[in-house]
Amino acid sequence: MRDDDDENFGPTSASRRKEEKSRAARPRADGGMRIVVPLQGVVQGRGGLVLGSLIPCALFYFLQLYIKRNRPPTPGSPPASDSASNSTAAAPSSIHRSHSRGLLTPRAALPALSARGAVVRSGDEDSLYYAGLRRCADDPYHPASNPDGLINLGLAENHLSLDLVGRWMEEHAGAAMLDGIAGAGEEARNLTIRGLATYQPYDGILALKMALAGFMRQIMHESVSFDPSQMVITSGATPAVEILSFCIADPGNAFLVPSPYYPGWDRDIKWRTGVELIPVPCRSTDNFNISITALDIAYKQAKKRGVRVRGVLISNPSNPTGGIVPRETLRDLLEFAAEKNIHFICDEIFAGSTYGGDKFVSVAEVIDELEDFDKGRVHIIYGLSKDLSLAGFRVGAIYSYNENIVAAAAKIARFSSVSTPTQRLVVSMLSDQKFISEYLKVNRERLQKMYHLFVDALKQVGIECFKSSGGFYCWADMSRYIRSYSEKGERKLWDRLLEEAKVNVTPGSSCHCIEPGWFRCCFTALSEEDIPVLVERLRRVTDSHK
Repeated sequence: MRDDDDENFGPTSASRRKEEKSRAARPRADGGMRIVVPLQGVVQGRGGLVLGSLIPCALFYFLQLYIKRNRPPTPGSPPASDSASNSTAAAPSSIHRSHSRGLLTPRAALPALSARGAVVRSGDEDSLYYAGLRRCADDPYHPASNPDGLINLGLAENHLSLDLVGRWMEEHAGAAMLDGIAGAGEEARNLTIRGLATYQPYDGILALKMALAGFMRQIMHESVSFDPSQMVITSGATPAVEILSFCIADPGNAFLVPSPYYPGWDRDIKWRTGVELIPVPCRSTDNFNISITALDIAYKQAKKRGVRVRGVLISNPSNPTGGIVPRETLRDLLEFAAEKNIHFICDEIFAGSTYGGDKFVSVAEVIDELEDFDKGRVHIIYGLSKDLSLAGFRVGAIYSYNENIVAAAAKIARFSSVSTPTQRLVVSMLSDQKFISEYLKVNRERLQKMYHLFVDALKQVGIECFKSSGGFYCWADMSRYIRSYSEKGERKLWDRLLEEAKVNVTPGSSCHCIEPGWFRCCFTALSEEDIPVLVERLRRVTDSHK
């Protein structure tokens, strides 16, 4: 509005302006002071742009300076010095800046394991079988260097015939690795370092499959032949049974397993495949023989729960009882599998480690006797860790009559292949017929002798054993020494044996035995000189119970 326009308002306008100035200067009723807006000069034509723009900017600047100087210190920051606070020349303290990520919601710590990894990590923490093995690994017994250590009767290793294997290694290992196999083809003999250091078939070289098929036939007393093309070599029997489980069953499916059974299967089969194991109890009153009736009941119960049963899994000779499955029972099991349209898996890893009066019969021999039987549902697990005392070599095998299973297993074997030098060494050993025949003969004699020494030693302290015919263990009945006939009482006895007697055994509950008081005791890692020490230690528990 122009200045000369004020005259148009007359006396009324002038008096109103005077009244407004007077009202602005008076205190407000609420105790505050009315603020005159500097821009009013611009609006009403006085002061111009200079006062109307500079005054607000100056006020804003001094307001910011006041806030900076009087802001409380940030927690954790050092206090300003007196000289800095009193000096007008001192620069204002810098404003704390935070990273943008700090404004976000704090994230949880990165999980160390996946859900699957966590299951594996804590999978067998409650298993007394593995707990005992860990204790023995920390404090192993040795007659000279550690006479007060733990005597381990929980691990099925054969030390009785290691001298035979060691002697052969000293004499033939070098030639076997670099010179090829005596009697093999020109290509095999000239394999040398090029063949050892380059990639070979993941499912095993043909030479090893042929040699292993011949060795298995020799163990079966020439009663059955094995076709190398139906074999997949794996790094031990553990990956063999896992790979076979992958090929046969999906996660959530199940195998029926007569119990008591080898406690390692709970880890070997279930961890990565997601396949469940359904224990089917066998009882001492039936000499722990497999009951087809019990299998049928378990199969129907699983079906009612919506669980698909994909197969029956057994060990022959039985682990942990040491009993040999009769021919008639094998036939019944095959017929049961055919009736339910499921698979049959037989672990025969102790086939060559028999010493009793019962003759071992392979399922391969039985299926040849059955007419119009679908062999494609039958699979055998084998390895050299027991019968040839080569546990550390990690050589196992899947033998299947199903070509689709063989093809799939051969591809998965990529993740569990055996090193070529190991394969060449084993081929050479298995091809030495003189050594193999002598080894099997002497090993059986030593197994039989140690078995009887061990059983007699347990009798001295009042422990009776189930009549075993194969394997590296006996199935001992210690139920008379448990204070309460329950799994809890069995666990307390196991703990006393470990702590007081310094002897580790495998409790039956780890093998899913429903009768408390049975223990698996492996005797093949002992020497004859260890037997009196074992008896003296066991008396610490058995005599105190009396």
